Amino acid sequence: MLYPHQTPSRYLLNLSGLWDFQSDPDETGEARGFSHALPDPRPLAVPGSWNEQYADLYDYLGMGWHLRRIHLPSFWEDQRVFLRVGSANYRAVVWVNGRRAGEHEGGHLPFAFEITDLVHFDGENVIAIQVENHLRPDRVPSGGMGELTAGVFPGHPATTFDFYPYTGIHRPVLLYTVPQDFIEDLTVVTRLEGRSARVEVQVRVNGGQTAGRVVLQGAGEKIEAGVLFEAGEGPASLVVPSARLWSPADPYLYELTVTAGDDHYSLPVGLRTVEVRGKEFLLNGQPIQFKGFGRHEDFYASGRGLNLPLLVKDYDLLDWVGANSYRTSHYPYSEEEMAMADREGFLIIDEIPAVSLQFEDPAAVAARKVVCLRQIEALIARDKNHPAVVMWSVANEPMLPHPIARLTGQEDSPVPAFSRDFFRDLVDRARELDPTRPVTLVGMMGAPLEWQALTDVICVNRYWGWYEQGAQLERALTSLDQELDLLYETFEKPILISEFGADTVAGLHGQPALMWSEEYQAGLIRGYLEVARRKDFVIGMHVWNFADFQAVQSIRRVGGMNLKGVFTRARQPKLAAHVLREYWKDPAAPAGPVPRAGPSFQPVSPEPPVPGPDPVSEGDIRSLLGDVACRLDGTKPGLTTTLTFDFGREGIWRFVIVDGAVTLAEGDGDSAARVTMRAATALKIFSGRLDPLAAVVAGRVRVMGDLAALSILRDL
Repeated sequence: MLYPHQTPSRYLLNLSGLWDFQSDPDETGEARGFSHALPDPRPLAVPGSWNEQYADLYDYLGMGWHLRRIHLPSFWEDQRVFLRVGSANYRAVVWVNGRRAGEHEGGHLPFAFEITDLVHFDGENVIAIQVENHLRPDRVPSGGMGELTAGVFPGHPATTFDFYPYTGIHRPVLLYTVPQDFIEDLTVVTRLEGRSARVEVQVRVNGGQTAGRVVLQGAGEKIEAGVLFEAGEGPASLVVPSARLWSPADPYLYELTVTAGDDHYSLPVGLRTVEVRGKEFLLNGQPIQFKGFGRHEDFYASGRGLNLPLLVKDYDLLDWVGANSYRTSHYPYSEEEMAMADREGFLIIDEIPAVSLQFEDPAAVAARKVVCLRQIEALIARDKNHPAVVMWSVANEPMLPHPIARLTGQEDSPVPAFSRDFFRDLVDRARELDPTRPVTLVGMMGAPLEWQALTDVICVNRYWGWYEQGAQLERALTSLDQELDLLYETFEKPILISEFGADTVAGLHGQPALMWSEEYQAGLIRGYLEVARRKDFVIGMHVWNFADFQAVQSIRRVGGMNLKGVFTRARQPKLAAHVLREYWKDPAAPAGPVPRAGPSFQPVSPEPPVPGPDPVSEGDIRSLLGDVACRLDGTKPGLTTTLTFDFGREGIWRFVIVDGAVTLAEGDGDSAARVTMRAATALKIFSGRLDPLAAVVAGRVRVMGDLAALSILRDL
């Protein structure tokens, strides 16, 4: 989808400004003629979230009407007229002069309707846009799912995700014209050929044009090629000698102009390539490290609405801190922001709104998959020509029901085949539409590893030191170090830590560094950076979050805010922002103390899989388990249970515990809990060289059964 802008053949009218607004909680506005006039309107800024503009609308996610009266220039009369909305969350219906122009479902992506036959050129035109954002299980992202997600993000409103469900028209409403026969779409693909670059352009037109022309200008060059159209499509190929390549260090943009008949369209083009090779992510054939953040479109008063001064401010802060990238968590950001990334040289992981997907039953999942596939198609159609976009993300933190129970062994049903099919279809569709960019899926702790195995880059959100092993920073860094090695051994693909961080109250300080203090956040981030820089397979770190942002109200969110930002919501730096600047502006010389783990801190070396049984003898296992049984004996008075260790071909053993007394028994039998793992993994856990939870999260250990019995693992 081409972004509208003015050319010699196209005209543009931006309708941003103050609109009339009226809520419609009973959803009777259509019958009452709201598409013609609002009986009791009040002003509302568009773009902007109505939740932030009026206190009585803060929690209101129901139907609302936006209305604007305009006149069109008479010289538009021989053109085709379109109305385009950059984003309306979640469902929108558009009326022009009381007649329905079209409807669109899904926020964060643009939609347009031709309104040539609906407008007047000799009088006033009434534009009405109805928007509603009901939180429903069949939408993406989902909401209103009751007990299914109550244990994950309990709060108000009832989302499945941890950010506020802002409602309204969030990006500009544009009227634009095109000639009767016009350029519908362009696809630009760049390839490197030695010091030259080849630019492949595919042009699609709507009418009877038979030929056109493509011109690329920049770096003192002007290169042209003709286009011949067949069935509305035509290719062109341009070779740029001594090409000036696009990169964060030099985000140079050429200007591409396409002419077909009476129509002209131009767009900036960056000459660059991206690929995954082995454990590296390559930009223009060279390895690159991602330094940046997960972010949100969020600010006072504007909510999720496009805020251009804030956009400029944020990019200045990104540059100040030394970042070169970010993920559009957890939805596509504005087209204006994508253009800014092209211009300023930031690498973007572009994500559809599939956050916190639930997999409770096949029918509901099938309905959501239709929505997700449509979102992938729309996102790639919108952003395919941006050099800044280097990777597609098809989901963030999808989860099976009862994720905590699965992680702790209380739920042991197999991963449903329909969930694997779901992500295979999404990844395959993204690759089919754009084979030039890698595809990823962002996984949470404990999520099925087979989902992530489908992708090109392993993106993981990890909160060692916050949600798990909080206040135990040295132990948390040990667990992170070990888990990263295990994950690389599993996938043998590059890993990007796509979220890590800690909630922090700005101005809260302490010695020692306690949770919620600026010192704790800074120490955690410093520790993660130090662990990652020792791993040649870790291609980058994205801190969660760039800035504090509005979330739902709950007992976990002070003031309804997620406080993991390294900047406050008002864009003031916390201590962690200065730590990041030390590492990212001068990565060779980080300053300040680095949290280190204690004597047990031993990075795990990858173990390449070998055929046949583990090189561990039965005597090793028997001896080690005997030592562990002696250590545990009498440490849990009153506990009576049985815990089975299944080492496959290396044998099965049980700890039989009666009133705290531990006896080692060989062979299978009745037990309250079961732990399945390789003997080599057991040796590391029992000898204190591998954190049990890290091994569980990385899929090396499978647990099931009684929590009291399984708690023995933590004591090892």
